[in-house]
Amino acid sequence: MANPRLVIVHRRTELQELLDRHATRGQAEFFLRTRGRSIQDVQERHDRLTAALASLRTAVPAEWRHAEVERADLSRFLLTPEDVIAVVGQDGLVANAAKYLNGQPVIGIDPEPGANPGILVRHTPRDAARLLKEAAAAWPAERLGCHELTTVTARLDDGQELSGLNEVFIGHASHQSARYRLTAPDGRSERHSSSGLIVSTGTGATGWCASIALERGGRPLPAPTDTRLAWFVREAWPSPITGISLTEGVLESGETLHITVASDQLVVFGDGMEEDRLTASWGQEITVQLGERPLQLVM
Repeated sequence: MANPRLVIVHRRTELQELLDRHATRGQAEFFLRTRGRSIQDVQERHDRLTAALASLRTAVPAEWRHAEVERADLSRFLLTPEDVIAVVGQDGLVANAAKYLNGQPVIGIDPEPGANPGILVRHTPRDAARLLKEAAAAWPAERLGCHELTTVTARLDDGQELSGLNEVFIGHASHQSARYRLTAPDGRSERHSSSGLIVSTGTGATGWCASIALERGGRPLPAPTDTRLAWFVREAWPSPITGISLTEGVLESGETLHITVASDQLVVFGDGMEEDRLTASWGQEITVQLGERPLQLVM
């Protein structure tokens, strides 16, 4: 087996994006000032991320290879089974990376402890050296102490598929009325005109899914490691040909939710990344079920 490779995943800071857009620091500072903000706060966040990345780079074991990739380039980056993934940033960045992984262990590192919930980025930059030393001693990766976090996968009948760590959304691209036929695992079926539907994992059950469940009386939701999913239809519209009786449920392991498209186009995307989406047209079948590649999050 080849030596491990540490792949550091991060995203461009707000300061970098401002400089890309406004060309000079002075112009960026003026832009922020007109909106009641200070460039000093943006600079401090940039510095914390830069320091975290520098700490991680110096902690790479001598015998390991290492590479870095920004979030925008993840879909084009070739990952290998020998990789250990170090995600430096917010919790959402771990979710963004999860859909491209296939069993590689993930170390979530929070460059701003206290500013993020820390649900997925559970380690501080100071932990980096210790974690990587333990990872080197525990290689192959199967010996690392990981929690398996459930994922969700949506598949089109043409073979395309997309996964999410939090949830997948199926609906109209502009969140107008989406028309489709929904078939539950128990065989019940209903035509809908709605704002779309989401299918959530336990990891996503503290976000978008939680707000919908709360509005509907507080349905119990799965935990991150539970092998089941919760699904909800958003704002189903009653009409002579569309119903509102089949609007929520649970998918157990091995069960599948079927959606038959009855609009010109519906989109499918995961974890809020609408730019990375699938498009299904009239008559196409979408199936949603537990993902086959759970996220291996290093504890």
